[in-house]
Amino acid sequence: MKKTFLILGAVVIFMASFTKADLGKKKTVIATATVTNHALQMSAGEKLINKSDCIGCHNKVNKIIGPAYMDIAKKYPATEKNINMLSDKIIKGGTGVWGTMPMTAHASLKPTDAKLMVKYILSLKKK
Repeated sequence: MKKTFLILGAVVIFMASFTKADLGKKKTVIATATVTNHALQMSAGEKLINKSDCIGCHNKVNKIIGPAYMDIAKKYPATEKNINMLSDKIIKGGTGVWGTMPMTAHASLKPTDAKLMVKYILSLKKK
């Protein structure tokens, strides 16, 4: 049985070597460049969000458990007062603004990081 899988695997690899490899390489290079460009364009706040547990309850466009980031951006103008209030809300948690489901506290999050996250979210407002 092991020999059969080994031979079958060798045949698949052999057959794959005769495909149009140049086209595959170009697609890979383009895809890699696109991912790299997006990573370079990503703000510090977006990077922090992607590394956190925020994506379990929030999405950029769609409501999951908590509101979508776009909805938050529509509701709150990007003022210093709102940035401070929302970053405190991220750190302390809370309930009542978007429904009855409480947002868990993120007490270990630095206030400066929370502000970067909020600034990114509020930057999503369509002009």
